Amino acid sequence: MARASAAASDVQSRTSLIPETLEDMEADAELKEHLAALEAAGQQALTREERLKRQRSLDALGAPSFYATCAEAGVAPLKRSAARIFQLNIGLYCNQACTHCHVESSPRRTAEQASRDTVDRCLDLLRSDRAAPGGGTITTLDITGGAPELNTNFRYLVEQAAPLGLEIIDRCNLTVLLEPGQEDLVDFLARHKVRVVASLPCYSEDNVDKQRGRGVFERSIEGLKLLNAAGYGVLGSGLQLDLVYNPGGAFLAPGQSKLEAAYKSELGGAYGIVFNRLLALNNMPIKRFADFLTRKGAMKDYMGLLVNNFNAAAAEHLMCRETLSVRWDGVLYDCDFNQQLDMAIEEGGKSGKQLTIWDISSITDLTSRPIRCDNHCFGCTAGSGSSCQGQ
Repeated sequence: MARASAAASDVQSRTSLIPETLEDMEADAELKEHLAALEAAGQQALTREERLKRQRSLDALGAPSFYATCAEAGVAPLKRSAARIFQLNIGLYCNQACTHCHVESSPRRTAEQASRDTVDRCLDLLRSDRAAPGGGTITTLDITGGAPELNTNFRYLVEQAAPLGLEIIDRCNLTVLLEPGQEDLVDFLARHKVRVVASLPCYSEDNVDKQRGRGVFERSIEGLKLLNAAGYGVLGSGLQLDLVYNPGGAFLAPGQSKLEAAYKSELGGAYGIVFNRLLALNNMPIKRFADFLTRKGAMKDYMGLLVNNFNAAAAEHLMCRETLSVRWDGVLYDCDFNQQLDMAIEEGGKSGKQLTIWDISSITDLTSRPIRCDNHCFGCTAGSGSSCQGQ
């Protein structure tokens, strides 16, 4: 760990990325227009309009519903299996405001943060599951955000979950490692053997900064160097570092293996950076990316691209089958994307009460329930899919 601490000392003078992000948000006319519409109409109204735009595109294409497509391919009905992944979105506060962000996180999202009570209830459910005969079904705690590390309960959650023997994933944006007050974060993650799944949509500075904000690529490289210095991504260290690629526009992610080789060659050759795996995910046609598609007049073409590249094999391995997604306030969802569209798991099925972590006595209470789907789900079944989520 001494190497990581020494490397951290080199960047302790770094200032926060948050002021630059806020400046860029203020200068972004399209984002300001979206925020104004959000304030005027409310999130639910904008989400409904977003869904209607996707549906109008599918209707214009003469495309069947997602349910009908799955049924024709022999992969319906879609039901939950025993949950293997417990995914907690611990909050939407972030030091970045990426153009493709499907959770619309930013430095302005200060209110949506998981409380200690929410975290403790999640831990109770995990402990109960691990104590079940056979060790329960959950094998992975997947912590996401926002920048999850900026939630005051993040380290408490990791410390309490580590003795349970679960794989713990931190969905890291890399730049958070250089935020003031986070100088020991890499050492903390390594000490608890947390798997880091880090966003890096390209190995090109221009492409990354265009998607993620000014200076993000440079800081991301510094963050990767800190992780490497602690042993992350280094063969035999036991510390896993995976990178995540998503397209910079309205096209599908390419084949993962070929792109991984290019990433390793470019990052290794230019910066001496090593990592374990690359995860290539499609952009989902929701939230900020849906806004992008609408502004470009590309929603119909993108939905057509998703429908025409439907992959039954990807549908067989959808993350919603074995993931329990928990919002910062404890509401339960089949997946992270449904969470952002507020399509909660409901008591008694459609139009019932939204279920929360306080409404269930065990994670297994949700096994075999029908999965809620809609037209955005084509994004998870196009090409290689978008729902591997690093598993």
